[in-house]
Amino acid sequence: MSEPRPYGTWPSPITAPVAASQGLRLAAPFVDGDDIYWLEARPAEGGRNVVVRSAADGVLQEMTPAAFNVRTRVHEYGGGSYVVHRGSVFFSNFADQRLYRVDRPVPGGALTPVPITPEGRWHFADAAVDAARGRLICVREDHTVEGRECVNTLVAVAIDGSSGAGRVLAEGYDFYSTPRLSPDGAQLAWICWRHPNMPWDGTELWLADVTADGALANPRHVAGGDSESIYQPGWSPGGELLYVSDRADRWRLYKIRRAGSLEPADQRKSVPVYPAPPEDAEVGRPQWILGTATWAFASPTRLVVSYTREGRWFLGCADLDSGVFRELAPGVEPGPYLAPAGNEIVFVAGSATAFDAVIALDLTSGAVRTLRTVPGTVVDEGFLSVPEPVWFPTANSQRAHLFYYPPRNRSCTPTPGERPPLVVISHGGPIAAADSTLDYGVQFWTSRGFAVADVNYGGSTGFGRDYRRRLNGQWGIVDVVDCIRATEFLVAEGKADPARLIIRGGSAGGFTTLAALTGYPDVFKAGASYFGVSDLEALAHDSHKFEARCLDILVGPYPAQKALYEERSPIHHVDRLQCPLILLQGLEDKVVPPNQSEMMADALRRNGRPVAYITFAGEQHGFRKAENIIRSLEAELYFYGAVFGFTPADRIEPVLIDNL
Repeated sequence: MSEPRPYGTWPSPITAPVAASQGLRLAAPFVDGDDIYWLEARPAEGGRNVVVRSAADGVLQEMTPAAFNVRTRVHEYGGGSYVVHRGSVFFSNFADQRLYRVDRPVPGGALTPVPITPEGRWHFADAAVDAARGRLICVREDHTVEGRECVNTLVAVAIDGSSGAGRVLAEGYDFYSTPRLSPDGAQLAWICWRHPNMPWDGTELWLADVTADGALANPRHVAGGDSESIYQPGWSPGGELLYVSDRADRWRLYKIRRAGSLEPADQRKSVPVYPAPPEDAEVGRPQWILGTATWAFASPTRLVVSYTREGRWFLGCADLDSGVFRELAPGVEPGPYLAPAGNEIVFVAGSATAFDAVIALDLTSGAVRTLRTVPGTVVDEGFLSVPEPVWFPTANSQRAHLFYYPPRNRSCTPTPGERPPLVVISHGGPIAAADSTLDYGVQFWTSRGFAVADVNYGGSTGFGRDYRRRLNGQWGIVDVVDCIRATEFLVAEGKADPARLIIRGGSAGGFTTLAALTGYPDVFKAGASYFGVSDLEALAHDSHKFEARCLDILVGPYPAQKALYEERSPIHHVDRLQCPLILLQGLEDKVVPPNQSEMMADALRRNGRPVAYITFAGEQHGFRKAENIIRSLEAELYFYGAVFGFTPADRIEPVLIDNL
């Protein structure tokens, strides 16, 4: 029987430790013969990433010893950190960024990783195995020259370690990704791009012949450009080159006829792949991390595709013979990886009420094998809030999208006449998107009596190129206005208490949070910034190579637009901020350095505004350690209780709040 209690005070089984237990992340499935591999990021082991193998009999084996962390620093965000061939795992080790090889041991034997690249300041990622030539073809970042921007190239690394730091195959562009060999090994396709573009702004697809000695010959540009984003080139079993492009607004799948031709690029040779997902679907993801995939061939005539509609992800199969496209596994949302395994497709997926799992789906029968599930406390669905997709009106007669989570706790009801406090989430990226799968980090709030709005503001992916480009030149404007309009819409709908409105976000979402608090000081009554940007000019100076020029597109060219950077930066408008703010920051963050949060905290203290500033030693961009995930959630809840005058049901270590 439910008990009337004020919002925010509801006791919940989704404690911060329970939320942290979901922090184990499953990613990057890979199929090698009868074996299936994937990557596990484990908060309980300090965020260490481990390659796990599932044999044909279902027995699981860790393939990387405890001293190794499978993670690359290419682009700082990483991805594409391992690949498998005939039982040998090739991976990047986080501590030294060297590539290692570890062979599957005999029963009772030990795992013994052997380095195949030398000690030095090189980072490697996104490898393809060139078995005929005994090498990996991968992206390399060269950090060997102090004071110079790192140099990105495509290199070949001998799997016996005889090539040192690798033989350069392609160079001259600022960035490279997705080197993929044709089935016969005779051609290599890849993506490259230049500053100031990010991969979702404009990339080029190149193709070259591979000579007998392993060099590249006859390189030619076959698709893409400064205003067209190419994603995930790859090959059909018959040798056709496929890729994803946003040339027609939505990221869609294309193939190139006569891919081996030496003629210059000619888009008439590229045709859409048919059958395809619905017209309003998008097949593609922003390439924040390397190695992701939204399509894979399960047979010469069966193409599996993941796609997004209305903010949610789906899985489908295109039968190229019959021309029929059908949905697969309704009710689950696939993540950013697909791996074919004969008649099965392997992927990581979750739903609004189920944890992520590594799934093998039989394409004929529809039978599902669950190979691994995120371990954690299973909570009764009576405590889980199911997101509702909402379109709301925003500026310039446009619409924007959000997921609304109403408060839900089977043991509690609100006191009569009370509206719930609202937590508005501004997602990171900013070119990313809200995710509607089960997240205890969201349910932590809804099960305590908060409503949550996860906003897909203009600039978010999954809604087409035009929606994504709303943010060009408008970062700190469009995203902020959309969050404000979303809040006003939900208040007008009676779904939020106007006296208890909160905005929170991390990284780029932290910038949107701070910009909303300083730009619209009368709307929100509290805020939380996780490693958020407060000074755009400082970010332009301090950012790593991958994002070093992204602000040219999102804000304007720097230093020519220096005045605009100052005007958009929350640090210069702290005097406008009226509500209490909590800042949480990792001290080893290279993407958004700690000085960004420190400057904001110092300024708020000087101005007499309530502020809490909590730092975490050893954390980088995004919290990976279980104890820090727990502390940050509990501290944020304690902070809101202090601000709004309620006592959480949880026992929480107090937080020092200056000027409250």
